Amino acid sequence: MSQSTQLPKTSQLNELSTLEIAQVLMERLSISPNDWHRLKSNRNSRANEQVAAAIVYLLKNQPQEAQARLEQAVGWLDRSISAPPCPTHGSRE
Repeated sequence: MSQSTQLPKTSQLNELSTLEIAQVLMERLSISPNDWHRLKSNRNSRANEQVAAAIVYLLKNQPQEAQARLEQAVGWLDRSISAPPCPTHGSRE
């Protein structure tokens, strides 16, 4: 497959705002409910979704929210945070 068929044409991307492109990226990098158990502890996946969210918040002029997401991303990368246990697997009665 040629590169021109793999990537959207520049003119198509130019039709989207920077915020819309960031939102698409965030959607692509977000862990879906179907993949949650498989990826909840994947540090790279978790950092990716947090950085993408941070970009969206920055573009929406919400720097405090962006900073919180960036701190979460760093926590995943430096192993200072971990995934909490799944609430549906807690106590069994």
